[in-house]
Amino acid sequence: MAILFTFLFGIGNFALHKAVLESRHPVIGMLPRFLVRSGGRASLAVEFLVLLAVLLLVANGQTGWSWGYFAYTASNAVAAWLILSNRW
Repeated sequence: MAILFTFLFGIGNFALHKAVLESRHPVIGMLPRFLVRSGGRASLAVEFLVLLAVLLLVANGQTGWSWGYFAYTASNAVAAWLILSNRW
């Protein structure tokens, strides 16, 4: 069950990440060039590697990582909301 929730959190993270990248918000210009070059594929690759690592840890019985990834997803959701609603 923890693997399923972690995977669903990952889907949410990718959706939020892509929405922020496509918003062309000025804060994106503050990021290092290697992360946003080529449409943000490098930053999405980093996001994938984080998800993969957490999924592997959870699959090996370390379900606490799922809670950590939930906290990471929640903080990403707050940051995306701030950026997309122009409150940042």
